[in-house]
Amino acid sequence: MIKGLYEAHLPVSNLENSIVFYKKLGLELAYEKGKVAFFWIVKGESWLGLWESDSVQLKYHPSIRHVAFKIDEEDLERVAEWLNSIGIEIRTEFGFTSEHQPLVLPNNPHAHAAIYFSDPDGNSLELMTPLRLDVDEKFKMMSLEEWKER
Repeated sequence: MIKGLYEAHLPVSNLENSIVFYKKLGLELAYEKGKVAFFWIVKGESWLGLWESDSVQLKYHPSIRHVAFKIDEEDLERVAEWLNSIGIEIRTEFGFTSEHQPLVLPNNPHAHAAIYFSDPDGNSLELMTPLRLDVDEKFKMMSLEEWKER
């Protein structure tokens, strides 16, 4: 019955600034009215709702204020360069510098590559792709470069 995730929502403090930011990421503005805007992630399949609010500065936790956008594996090689080219700073997650990202996450029995950054309100954003599924192999988190050299 369930075919995927259709929508996710994030709080923002300034809707106009956030619209500019998400357009820089290449998302298409689907709807805007008052203090809410929706962007297509994949048109007709998934979208992101941004809600201007005075209650944006909630303490961060991965279960809230986090969205992971799927990218294709072939885009991994240039994702860091692309983020830098549009003025978006890569977060240094899990003790890895921005130069050592994307990261390969050991979600055994799966492996995913991901890179993290924040929107203007500190909402956690991630660009992510599966590298392999259903292979039972334990390994430590590493850079994509280290993954390829294994």
